[in-house]
Amino acid sequence: MTVPLDRHYLVEFKVSAERVSQLRRIIAAHLRHWSLELHIRPVCRGVEELLTNVHRHVGDDNNCVVELRWSGRHLTVSVADNGSEMPRLLSAGGGGLSRVMALSDSWGTCRTPEGKVVWFTRYAEEPDSVGLAPLPPLPGVREFRSPPAVVAAPVAEPVTASDPALV
Repeated sequence: MTVPLDRHYLVEFKVSAERVSQLRRIIAAHLRHWSLELHIRPVCRGVEELLTNVHRHVGDDNNCVVELRWSGRHLTVSVADNGSEMPRLLSAGGGGLSRVMALSDSWGTCRTPEGKVVWFTRYAEEPDSVGLAPLPPLPGVREFRSPPAVVAAPVAEPVTASDPALV
């Protein structure tokens, strides 16, 4: 399977509690489409944490952008909002960013002219290149197999009457 370089999905919306679960389902569908089923649970959990933080700290009806970018090797998820307060990783209490940190390989924040972006990455190489076994065939479907190679016995050279050894 060859992955097109840089798959990308972006959605802009107004933040609300109802939107968090909707976005979770949309992101899960995109990850399935990209054959990244193993990453659905941790990525959706990380996005849910980030969106809940936006809802809690920035408030309802603020603009928010969720972006997924998969290079074929790394999946980057970012959540941009128009809040000015930068998030902090609290050492106690197991806040949302602590969970995001636990679910990802790297994460970070940065200010933007409109507010801020919080992002995280996960190593997500395409399934065929990480040595996963092929899926078993579907029940009732005959699997095409090549015929086994037949090893033939060596063939003797034909003997002709003009051969001096026979005369």
